[in-house]
Amino acid sequence: MIEMWYPLPCPPGCQAAERRAFAALGRALASDDASARQVARERCLAKDNAALTAATHVLIDLVGQGWNVRVDDHEVAIAPPLGVADPVEEKNRVRRQELIKRDEQLAIPSVRRFIATMEKPREFEGKFVSIFSLMRDGKELSTALQALDSDGDADLAHLRAVIDPYVQIVSSERCAQTGFRLMDIWRYFRHTWSNQYTSTPGRTMMILIRDRAASFHPVIGIAALGSAVVQLAERDDWIGWQPTVFLEHLGAAPTLRMARWITARLQTALDELYVDDLVKDGLYWPSLWNNPATEAIERLLKEAETRRRDHHRFVKPTDFKKVHDADDVKGWRRRAESDLFRSKRCLALADLLSARQALAPYLYPKASRTGLSNALDNPKARRAIMSVLRRAKADAVGTEIADLTVCGAVAPYNALLGGKLVSMLAVSPTAVKAYHRRYSTYASEIASSMAGRPIRRRSNLVFVGTTSLYGSGASQYNRIRIPPEVLGGSSPIEFRQLGRSKSFGTSHLSAESVRALVRLAEQTARGARVNSIFGEGVNPKFRKVRHGFDLLQWPSDTLLQHGRQRIIYGISLVDNLLPYLLGSDAEPSYKFRRRKGTADVDAISAWWMHRWCHPRSKSPAVLEAVTAHRLTRPVRHGARVTLPDLPLAAGEHEQLELY
Repeated sequence: MIEMWYPLPCPPGCQAAERRAFAALGRALASDDASARQVARERCLAKDNAALTAATHVLIDLVGQGWNVRVDDHEVAIAPPLGVADPVEEKNRVRRQELIKRDEQLAIPSVRRFIATMEKPREFEGKFVSIFSLMRDGKELSTALQALDSDGDADLAHLRAVIDPYVQIVSSERCAQTGFRLMDIWRYFRHTWSNQYTSTPGRTMMILIRDRAASFHPVIGIAALGSAVVQLAERDDWIGWQPTVFLEHLGAAPTLRMARWITARLQTALDELYVDDLVKDGLYWPSLWNNPATEAIERLLKEAETRRRDHHRFVKPTDFKKVHDADDVKGWRRRAESDLFRSKRCLALADLLSARQALAPYLYPKASRTGLSNALDNPKARRAIMSVLRRAKADAVGTEIADLTVCGAVAPYNALLGGKLVSMLAVSPTAVKAYHRRYSTYASEIASSMAGRPIRRRSNLVFVGTTSLYGSGASQYNRIRIPPEVLGGSSPIEFRQLGRSKSFGTSHLSAESVRALVRLAEQTARGARVNSIFGEGVNPKFRKVRHGFDLLQWPSDTLLQHGRQRIIYGISLVDNLLPYLLGSDAEPSYKFRRRKGTADVDAISAWWMHRWCHPRSKSPAVLEAVTAHRLTRPVRHGARVTLPDLPLAAGEHEQLELY
């Protein structure tokens, strides 16, 4: 591969001394002299220049991640590392990237206090317990597994006496065995991952997989289902609702059903817009829907621009307090009439009127198959249909599609491929039912803010997506296939590889770099346009980081490529995925038979034991790996959080080594 070099100019506005300091930093980073690097870093940061500070932190991070740096005539240039052919080497490279932010997080005093508190013994119902009570001793588990084979009797009943999994949905309740908050248990084990623990906006349902076969019901693994990424080409191609693919299929077989679906979706979108204030101000009137006028559409677009500008000039985050009561119509109406959502409503209404105008000659006053066929031959009408599709997709992505954002087993179960068990139980009928119960009464924040009243979307989980942490593969997802007979369904539930991600993000940048870029963006008039208010747009911090790079005049598209292409997986839970997501099918046709209780968890666990756990437990190397995780004091167990080497606060050492 050819090494590609990109110039990183000293930030605009820097004085001659600052430009010399930045060039000196580049030369120091190109050398192996650690002391010279430290001196050059301190010189740059001492200049108290926000742009130079951001440039300094980013350059140091990139070099630390294997990027090459050179300085020619005081001009700094950088080249990304060449691709690594060896998958083990690549996995180690990615792990080093992730550990930067993970260790930064574990160095935060409040996080370290949380870890210490969870590990400190406390009395509960006459027994002393700690988070170690929720870890299974590896030697005990290994001995129990060996005893099965020594007796020549390893049927399901005997296996379940050794490992008996069940699903526990994390709520505000406490653990019946230890008294810990379920959320704290989940959080502790999440800190054992090699990547940073971050909360995400939108829906999040956390899951514990526990083992009732052992005392205190130790944790087998953890999972979390969260709001799906809105735009993901590989997923959308596979589902079939990428605009080009969708229109191609629609053109090949136009139907009366789809013609009616288009007009129904337009009407539903109109009904879910609050327009009272727009009618009052003469921007909209009911008869306009049947005869859209171009002049009226242009007025709405102008109003949207004006209101968006006012929002950026006058908004305060406190103006967007959460509407805690989902049925508070007045609260939703106040949100709808804010500058931000009035702008969004005007844009949406203009878009709907434009679509209605383009489709009027073909699907109105009565939708027909012939009309749809003719509409597909007209460029404006095709764009209108694509607009309808985008709206249908937006309604479903945040409600009936979820991402498996966290998934994995903890020691010693990980040596028995417990990650595969956690993966399957995270998409089990029990998880699907829990998701529906949690969100069936949930009012969509954006939709309700647009409608000025509570809008509740369908909450039937029908598709789950996830990605590998490493581009070389994810053993816990590979070859996972739940046969139809396991759940008494119509077809298998499979983890399918859909492609690879584009490897964009900030995971290779330290928290210092991200904060410096965000601060730089917020100090500019343009940067203030990103206010981190829910409803402004996707991922405001990422947009600020990108804007920070733009202010430095550095190539953001290049520098935001962390060089890690994750494998994208998709799991369809229904046989009618696309028709149901679009709304043309009223009900999902699940691939499993609905059962009462936890019969599905028992069935999936039995399949995991038969397919993976028992065969693997016959391996001496695996049993040795299981045995290594001991709870004897001091605890040396793989499910214990490993804190980075830092000076301990007073009293912290005693707490951490108490066990």
